[in-house]
Amino acid sequence: MLQYLSVIKGIHPGLILDHELKLRKISKTDLAQKVSEHAQTIGAVTKGKRRMNTALALKIEHLLGIEEGFFMILQVYYDIQQHKKQQYSLKPDLTKLRRALFWDTSAESIDWMNQKKAVIMRVFERGNLYEQAEITRLYGQDAVNEAIAAYGKRPSL
Repeated sequence: MLQYLSVIKGIHPGLILDHELKLRKISKTDLAQKVSEHAQTIGAVTKGKRRMNTALALKIEHLLGIEEGFFMILQVYYDIQQHKKQQYSLKPDLTKLRRALFWDTSAESIDWMNQKKAVIMRVFERGNLYEQAEITRLYGQDAVNEAIAAYGKRPSL
């Protein structure tokens, strides 16, 4: 289970439940009746619009023969991922970055956290000191040093 879990962690447990129900050819309404829950609740969970709670998870796991705690572990990983997205949804002050740095894309559409290394390298290769300072403020000196070290050498200014 741990290998499987490492592949799916961060995915809402309801989406995994929905997939499992489809594989077993069980309708959401049938599941709701069997676990004494409202069909709307099961529907909301499988669409990722509602959290999986412990009582519901235990009932579903028991009914489907899934290891106890599986859905709650997924819920915790999903909650962590969502918290990180909120916490790290930082963006640079775009007024401090020239549009020419990101000529090939819209700066507003950049995923600043997932493309951190690429952004750091772009700014440290082509940016001026003010732009580099803004990116260092955003990511921190350690992240900048790590990205530059991974690149192999410090880009020329």
